[in-house]
Amino acid sequence: MSDKRTCLYERHLALKAKMVSFGGFEMPIQYTDIADEHMAVRKACGVFDVSHMGEVLVTGPEAERFVQHIFTNDVAGAPEGKIFYGMMLHPHGGTVDDLLVYKETDERFFLVINAANIDKDYAWIVEQAADFDVKTENQSEYYGQLAVQGPLAEEVVERVLGLACQELVFYTFKKMEVDGETIILSRTGYTGEDGFEIYGSHAFIQRNWDKLIESGEAKPCGLGCRDTLRFEVGLPLYGDELTDDLSPLEAGLGMFAKLDKEEFVGKEALLKQKADGLTRKVVGIELEGRAIPRHGYDVVVHDEVVGYVTTGYNSISTGKSVCMALVKIDYAKLGTPVQVRIHRKLHNGVVVKKRFYDKSYKK
Repeated sequence: MSDKRTCLYERHLALKAKMVSFGGFEMPIQYTDIADEHMAVRKACGVFDVSHMGEVLVTGPEAERFVQHIFTNDVAGAPEGKIFYGMMLHPHGGTVDDLLVYKETDERFFLVINAANIDKDYAWIVEQAADFDVKTENQSEYYGQLAVQGPLAEEVVERVLGLACQELVFYTFKKMEVDGETIILSRTGYTGEDGFEIYGSHAFIQRNWDKLIESGEAKPCGLGCRDTLRFEVGLPLYGDELTDDLSPLEAGLGMFAKLDKEEFVGKEALLKQKADGLTRKVVGIELEGRAIPRHGYDVVVHDEVVGYVTTGYNSISTGKSVCMALVKIDYAKLGTPVQVRIHRKLHNGVVVKKRFYDKSYKK
């Protein structure tokens, strides 16, 4: 099956982007240089096409109860306009997907899911919804999405796009009537910097992409630096740090799984994992030297393979060779000496916190 294209595909080609297949879509990996795009977001402002992401609307009298059932975080009684990060789990505790939940009202929730998982997730959501008085709607084909990210993002969204966003705090959103349609504007992102995500029709997203590019104040950024940016601040990527058989506890994301909640799919499995003790965990590793640890490379202690790299880079912001890795629990403690096998050679490293660069959000 051929890859889908977002509503900005022709614009990426016009900007001479290098295109790759990602999550079933043809997406720009870079326009100029990954490091340049990365530093634009860290220091100024970048814009990403994230129209490949999926959107699901849940409505009905039992919408809140249903979201509570499928989602690890706790949305009960939350104010309208609040956003939550969390996971949907299999009964065995592995992760169906990580997602954002936007609370519009008690009877209306907007879910944002990963591109590669849209069909799988929606089928799972529909299956779970059978016993609830809710309606689910896959709106992924309707919405395009822009992410405007960086310390200057607020100024750029206000001035270049004319969208009032100053009052939004991190992880909140508002709906706005613009150009005869309702759009969603949220203070969210996947970069560790301040920023906004904008959801609207394809025509709206095209117009606003054009405004940003023509202004010269938001650098077009590809998925290459989206990955290096999220990695540096310890944010997971589904398929690497979270998978069908990796739980949020093993991924070090237990703060988003509210075990004091009455119930959610996978809760019993997580309680058992916690009681029995984890056998493996995602950690950070910092290597000596500049060799780059890549996904799938072995983590070794005393000639024994104790885990594998989930994501690794020579960090653009810090210059250090670092990675996230899933290792046996005995080797997960901070300060543990480990080695990573890169091109048949073992490179010395040490277990560190899996945040290699400090986040900079507007709280």
